[in-house]
Amino acid sequence: MFSPTRDQARTFLIDAWRKRCESLPATPLETMAADIAAEHPEYHALLAGREDALAKNWTPDSGETNPFLHLSLHLAIAEQLQIDQPPGIRAGFEQLCQRLGDRHEALHNILDCLGETIWQSQRNNAPPDGAAYLECIQRKAGQ
Repeated sequence: MFSPTRDQARTFLIDAWRKRCESLPATPLETMAADIAAEHPEYHALLAGREDALAKNWTPDSGETNPFLHLSLHLAIAEQLQIDQPPGIRAGFEQLCQRLGDRHEALHNILDCLGETIWQSQRNNAPPDGAAYLECIQRKAGQ
């Protein structure tokens, strides 16, 4: 299993964005990451400032969202939607899009569910609960 360090994960996102800005060739995963970054103009300056971005820490106490965590969760969801894993996530996403009328807002709703699932997994020292994750998405889709 690939388990990048914090700096490797950040560097991947920074490099994917740099390649987009400089019109350089990119892998499919880099293209996906750059597409996600493009939807977040609030992070563009950070992604362009490599050293500052690699050094900064975001803590819950600061009240700021960690942009790298946010983009990474978006990337995880994009991959899940591509392969419909867990099964049913794509249908839940489509229902959320219809209910909210905003694709990006629907993704953020799923992102909240994924964040909660990861937090519960870490808190309980257990694997992520895919059924609970999907139930959270379905609950949001049906609201």
